[in-house]
Amino acid sequence: MKRYIYLLISCLIFATSCENFLDITPDGQVKRDELLNTKSGIEDALYGAYSQLRNSSLYGQELSFHTLEILAQYFDCYGNSNITALGKYDYTNTSVKSIFEAIWTEMYKNISNVNSILDSDLIHSSEEFPFNIYKGEALGLRAFMHFDLLRLFTEQITLNPEADGIPYGTEFSLNTPDFRPAKEIYQLIIADLREAERLLAQENEVESTTTFMTERKIHFNLHAARATLARVYLTMGNNDSAYYYADKVIAESGRTLTSKTGVNGDLAGVLSNNETIFGVYYAGFYTRVYPKLQQTVSFSSLNPRSDLMSRYETTSGLDYRSAAYFTTTETGQVRLSKLTDIYELQNIAGNRPTDLTLGINLIRLPEMYLIAAETLLATDYDQALALYNEVIIHRGLEALDARPTPEILTQEIINEERYKEFVGEGQTFFNMKRQNLSILAVDGETTYSPSNSIYVVPIPDIEYENRY
Repeated sequence: MKRYIYLLISCLIFATSCENFLDITPDGQVKRDELLNTKSGIEDALYGAYSQLRNSSLYGQELSFHTLEILAQYFDCYGNSNITALGKYDYTNTSVKSIFEAIWTEMYKNISNVNSILDSDLIHSSEEFPFNIYKGEALGLRAFMHFDLLRLFTEQITLNPEADGIPYGTEFSLNTPDFRPAKEIYQLIIADLREAERLLAQENEVESTTTFMTERKIHFNLHAARATLARVYLTMGNNDSAYYYADKVIAESGRTLTSKTGVNGDLAGVLSNNETIFGVYYAGFYTRVYPKLQQTVSFSSLNPRSDLMSRYETTSGLDYRSAAYFTTTETGQVRLSKLTDIYELQNIAGNRPTDLTLGINLIRLPEMYLIAAETLLATDYDQALALYNEVIIHRGLEALDARPTPEILTQEIINEERYKEFVGEGQTFFNMKRQNLSILAVDGETTYSPSNSIYVVPIPDIEYENRY
């Protein structure tokens, strides 16, 4: 982990336009003590941490629509040998190694930023509002980032309970934290998330009381903590706890599944008004997405696998995601348009409705329904089926048990729904890894058998080189 002499942070500029969202721009290097000795300084530091999540090495590209989706075999790029190497899980390739080195260093850099907030005197001195909210968001972010590092760079815990882990950063320090076993990292993640849940419990009572408390879906909020706990427990194989938290999000978050006719454009460079539990505000996401997903440049643009659109074809209703997520160029090339801001694409950004927030969706409600369905599959089939049916009905499909030839809900059917729903969102590779699934390559012919050589990304060399 690289060492940082100062905290690089981005300051907050409040947008004055009628769109009522936050604009975040870098404002140089700010000394830690000067930044964190006021409430406004802590808020600026938190916004800086959120802004770092949209870094291209993190959720602004690699951990959303690019690297993780190439690993999941959604895309290829025939003219790019580096992308080809990534799609073949060649973790020794120099370019591939540099991608994961950047993910590792940028994530730990931001974890250190968050720890600086948690170390501040004001956070320690009070649990009253707003300091409970500040601390809850910071703890939740710390856990969220560690969890994605853990499930990328370590073995699946259910296959090897004694798996090696990663460092868990809890201090703003020049010293590199020690590595800990994966099982210990999971417990630290859970502890941070449950404390975040406790601290954020007051959130609904104070929502919109200050500027900081508006637009909670671009903050790591109470329901983001619970949704992440559902992810963590599912990955650990603890179905009871995974269901408990997924169900709480479904019942208490106030989010609803988007109707089938509302799917078109619901995620097109914006946070879903209905489904987003947590996302990152990012006005520049279009400039990242367009060259990779919308253009057809042979050496850089990503081509969806040839059979991808056919996955949405069905005789049991019209899957509205097919038209919402994909477009076909004049030359017949399929493009994933799910994440492309349609107002920017059509050069009519001024016509974008003011209630839309530009950004990257990190957790959405359908995932909670599918987690709940999966965890109930063996113990309460009827409820599992009902939860699954809710998702597919809202996408235009008939309920499994209402079809001319009723179908039985299985894990494979849930996996297929995940595959279709979350294309471009960086979740499928993790779902495959969790279940130790074989992966059908983008060519439709090669099958990669599950193994650590596929599912465990080596920890970057720089981590060991920087230790002394």
